[in-house]
Amino acid sequence: MRRWRIPDRRRPRDRRLLTGPHRRLRGRAGRRAGHGGLTRPHLRGRRDRQRLVPELPEVAAHAERLSAGFAGTPLARFEPMHPAVLKTFDPRPAAAASKALKEVGHRGKYLLLRFGEGNGGYETSDLTFVVHLMQAGRLRIDTNKARKPRGGIARWTFADGPALLLTEAGTERRAGVWLLAGDPGAVEPLARLGPDAHTIGRDEFAQRLAAASERVHGFLRDQSHLAGIGRLLANEILHTARISPFANTSRLDGDAVDRLHAAITTSIARGLAAEREREDMGRSQDRPSDVHHRVGEPCPACGDTVRSVEYRRYRVAYCPTCQTGGKVLADNTTSRFLK
Repeated sequence: MRRWRIPDRRRPRDRRLLTGPHRRLRGRAGRRAGHGGLTRPHLRGRRDRQRLVPELPEVAAHAERLSAGFAGTPLARFEPMHPAVLKTFDPRPAAAASKALKEVGHRGKYLLLRFGEGNGGYETSDLTFVVHLMQAGRLRIDTNKARKPRGGIARWTFADGPALLLTEAGTERRAGVWLLAGDPGAVEPLARLGPDAHTIGRDEFAQRLAAASERVHGFLRDQSHLAGIGRLLANEILHTARISPFANTSRLDGDAVDRLHAAITTSIARGLAAEREREDMGRSQDRPSDVHHRVGEPCPACGDTVRSVEYRRYRVAYCPTCQTGGKVLADNTTSRFLK
């Protein structure tokens, strides 16, 4: 008589423990653990494929491209294509119609499309569309002007020539647009931002570090401290400065502050130079990187293996020789599962 195997529903397949040095861990531990800082093979590819929010170099270069192609062109209409994309209700988008695009600028990770008269600074009659792309959003030139473009969530149609289309991949709709009158830096979402990372002076930077008293990797990514730095840039800056990502900001000596301040300028300039060579905003994987995209590979500076601490939504990549005196960092929240 044939025996039928009844599936054991108490042990889902995705929670089985595998044997060997790269076994999967149960539940949250398996998703977040860093295995002593080395990325596991089954996680490495998944992390590398994750989209990153465009950071200051990508946003600044894209603003330059769009400004060169659209500045001076009158806006015919702004069309939100998803109910959640427009975050403001006053002024109405129709108020921007017939105004010319004065420039496309940026503030941190935000794109600023400023419409008004003349070419000077901000005027009370100016209207600015503030755009945050989040991870999956892109602002692209739209020549087809299809009625329902794939992934389209907002469109700026000009009096002549192509339009600008804001798209967002996937099913989540997190990218946003704010329409602000006058100086957009005086109101949310820009008012809460710290200075753009590449513009801050050394003394103000040192004061902010001392006052924060937190891990330096988190400090760099906090937009209220410095605007424009994300996961990749934070990893690259700390590697260039030869500082541990877990170092406390208030305990950095003068030499470390100098190295960190210089590394911010160097890393942003490197990314900006690479982005200016592109015709459109590139993929996350194409950004220049010495450690972020090289986990498990030799460090280009010293040859040691680049390691990481893996969290559920991001990675901290570093070189033990260059940054921690040879010490391998562990994720304290999950290291007890790895003994």
